[in-house]
Amino acid sequence: MNEIEPRQRDAGRAIKAPQNFAGGLALAGVAGLALWLLSDLNAGSLSEMGSALLPRALAIGVGSLGLIIAGVALVRHGSAIEKTELRGTVFVLLSIGFFAATISSWRIGPVNVPGLGLMVSAPFAIIIAGFATPEARLRELLALAFGLTPVCMLMFGDLLNLPIPILPAFLIDSLPEGWSQKLVLRVTAAVMLCISAGLFATERHLSNSTVDGKQD
Repeated sequence: MNEIEPRQRDAGRAIKAPQNFAGGLALAGVAGLALWLLSDLNAGSLSEMGSALLPRALAIGVGSLGLIIAGVALVRHGSAIEKTELRGTVFVLLSIGFFAATISSWRIGPVNVPGLGLMVSAPFAIIIAGFATPEARLRELLALAFGLTPVCMLMFGDLLNLPIPILPAFLIDSLPEGWSQKLVLRVTAAVMLCISAGLFATERHLSNSTVDGKQD
């Protein structure tokens, strides 16, 4: 009876799954905005990748997935749009804004903001976004941030050689003569991965100790 009632209630509606439909359109809208913002950048080719190739491919994939989700929502029954807490939206938007404002240098009038690069901006953005849930724990977020950031650094800055600011501007300016940015990137990524592994091991040990204490 509980499964039949929603279908009978939604029988006269064109949109069978409003929540999925809205989510699909939101994904398609974000993808369209990304493609528009990337229109002035060179995509290059698979042999010589430009700065816009990977983001453009990702935007096309996300947009296509969003349209598929919205299309399926017209024929398959699903959940209605429910009220959500504002906390998650606020922290995610703060994370995106912080990352966009700090990854590269910019100037507004007399104010000059130095770029922090992916090495500094990404961990803070991950931690800020992690607090979107009230169940967030700082130690776990630190382990995640120090684990994901070096992977992105090595992928975009070392393997793909994309023109993305990786190191902070102040660090680049203070590098001793003869030190390459690639070497600093690799050493920094290795150190961050070690920190992440240490934090993960510590968190797991503390969790096991807590469980053992409760059992005793």
